[in-house]
Amino acid sequence: MAAAAAGDGAASEPELVSIPATPRGLSTPEGAATPTGAGGSRGKGAGTPGRRVVEGLRGYLEDVGHLTRLDPRDAWLPVTESRGGNARYAAFHSLNAGLGFQALLLPLAFPGLGWSWGIISLTIAYFWQLYTLWILVKLHEAVPGRRYNRYVELAQAAFGEKLGMWLALFPTIYLSAGTATALILVGGETMKLFYQIVCGPICSPSPITTVEWYLVFTSLAVVLSQLPNLNSIAGLSLIGGATAIMYCTMSWVLSVSQPRPPTVSYEPVRSTSFGTSLFSTLNALGIVAFAFRGHNLALEIQATMPSTFKHPAHVPMWQGAKVAYLLIAMCLFPVSVGGYWAYGNMMPPGGMLAALYAFHSHDTPRGLIATTCLLVVLNCLSSFQIYSMPVFDSFEAYYTGRTNRPCSTWVRSVFRVLYGFLSLFISVALPFLSSLAGLLGGLTLPVTFAYPCFMWIRVKKPEKFSFSWYLNWGLGLLGTAFSLAFSLGGVWSIVSNGMKLKFFKPPN
Repeated sequence: MAAAAAGDGAASEPELVSIPATPRGLSTPEGAATPTGAGGSRGKGAGTPGRRVVEGLRGYLEDVGHLTRLDPRDAWLPVTESRGGNARYAAFHSLNAGLGFQALLLPLAFPGLGWSWGIISLTIAYFWQLYTLWILVKLHEAVPGRRYNRYVELAQAAFGEKLGMWLALFPTIYLSAGTATALILVGGETMKLFYQIVCGPICSPSPITTVEWYLVFTSLAVVLSQLPNLNSIAGLSLIGGATAIMYCTMSWVLSVSQPRPPTVSYEPVRSTSFGTSLFSTLNALGIVAFAFRGHNLALEIQATMPSTFKHPAHVPMWQGAKVAYLLIAMCLFPVSVGGYWAYGNMMPPGGMLAALYAFHSHDTPRGLIATTCLLVVLNCLSSFQIYSMPVFDSFEAYYTGRTNRPCSTWVRSVFRVLYGFLSLFISVALPFLSSLAGLLGGLTLPVTFAYPCFMWIRVKKPEKFSFSWYLNWGLGLLGTAFSLAFSLGGVWSIVSNGMKLKFFKPPN
């Protein structure tokens, strides 16, 4: 949003040279000479020294930077404050953003789809979202002289300032702030489960309530949120990605290595009417869509990298993303297939972790289950940081836009503390949020599966009736239709299952 505001005044600002990093707190001088001006001097008959200067500057631009319109305020914002990213950081951030607790819910989709359609749907969704991720990486610098550092900026460039804001703002805000709230719910409840497993019968009933566990988790997340910018949390993203791989692997390995429940069944759920069957299928597909996340952060991750003519940012970004999504595939498919094989239609609503505790808490060493829970908590703490970063960036963009100076350390810290505890308040007010996987997957699906295809058409303008034109129009329209259908399926699931929306009543 800050960049959108900055774009309004871009016509009156000189073109500046984008260098790999801009120190925090320093702005580019207003009177910096521009290559355009230098070229103009040459056109007016400048002597040999002038031409040498121009040629030297052109070589500098080719070796070092792009000719880019920059807002000096970008050097003050968390997303663009540091331009020292690389392929490794891209892999860490992409893995942390793309793999999380949603993976443990995937087996819930298979009872409504069955073996064949469950695996087919998961495979199609995986390659579809990988293609749209590639689109976003390519569109980051699709227009010469401009880097789209945030998802909303690219949406505004593709669809127009107002329409782009309306289409992208709500889903991206939900995917950031809403995911942070869901992480508090999952992290706090998993901390409670970890405590019960480690403490055993001695601590039953638990003297610490669920709300108090939410508070513990939020306090830890707020402390970690004081890291200043996106590049500074690369280590946390590495921890988040590694712990996600470990708990996904442990959950399905522990499940398939134990005897299955005697009444396990793999028959697709039979419905009494066509409408019931249709909505059940749509809800299952919504859960599959909900498992794929992180596209709302792809441009922000790429914005942390230096970019030059010879070394554009999309190269290391795509290298890191390919590694990350290969690891994600190696987690999602075994969890889905192994979880459904182990529990079938008896999979509890809480997903793999709840099933492991419900069916194998007595025949599996407590230490292994407790370790799995601890890994989930660590992953939730790490994911909270990367998903909250766009919210921090938006607040600081508003602040710097009003004051024309960077946020002081105490302003930044106070806002992040307030944001963390506001998320805690929402978690307590809406404790059923994690049960809305199908509905939320439908509402946020366009950010991952539809909008990037339309953006490609609007920005790249492929030849009409070409393969690229048909492909992106088809996927974009199909993604939009699925979004509406999955949302309806999620609403139907809530109504049919009789889920009670208890406000301010978290579990004890």
